Formats: sequence, structure tokens, C-alpha cells
Amino acid sequence: MAINRPWYNRVISMRRILIDACGWSAVIQAGINIDHALIECTGTKDLATVPNVIKELESLNDRKLMIPMLLSKAEMVTPNPESGNHTDNQLLELAIKHNWPILTVDTELKRRMSIANIPWIEVSGRSHLRQVG
Repeated sequence: MAINRPWYNRVISMRRILIDACGWSAVIQAGINIDHALIECTGTKDLATVPNVIKELESLNDRKLMIPMLLSKAEMVTPNPESGNHTDNQLLELAIKHNWPILTVDTELKRRMSIANIPWIEVSGRSHLRQVG
């Protein structure tokens, strides 16, 4: 049975780009302007990530990764406890739930996203971003 809701009572889901640690690292190392590249590639620059991504980046102990910039740009999303403690599982669960692409260069995560029919964004040619799927 379909629920008939008035137009003013509809939920609008904001499209975001989920950030994986290796994807963020690849963007920073390539010197890509993340805002410009994402708008050009996807039409949005709204980012989201999970606390585990920040922990992974901090564990690299590299100031060049501009973690404060990521924290200022991204919405911190609390993953579903059922997705476990593994960062890739948390990101994939959120991507499937919200139909958000993930910025990543992780081959295994991209394989899993392909199986789930979820698009991803990758650094291409060390100079720009490309959406796949």
C-alpha cells in the first residue's frame, strides 16, 4: 500500500560524496582542487565520511594530508553498528543506503561497489576525478 504524502511533506535526500582514506590521500597527493573537481565530475561538492576514515588518516601521521580541511568540509556520519568496525563495510553500507558514491582508489572496495551497482569516484591520471558507474 503506497503512502500518499503531500508535496510539502516529502523528504529530500541530499546527495553527498563519501570519502575513503585512500581516496582523500590520492586527491591531496595529486594536488587536485577537491571542490572544483567534484563539481565538475558530479555536480556536488558535499562530502561525508565516517570516524574510521579520520582515524586511518591520522595513523599515517602526515600533515600534508590536510585532515583539518577534510573535517571542515565533510559531514561526519555515524555508521550503522551492524556494518561492523571495518571502514570499507561502513562506507559501503552508507553508499548503498543513500546511493552515495565513494571517492576511493581501493581496488577491492571498487569491486564490491561494482557488485552492489554503486558508483564510485577515482583519481584518474593523477590530475582529475572520474565517476565510474
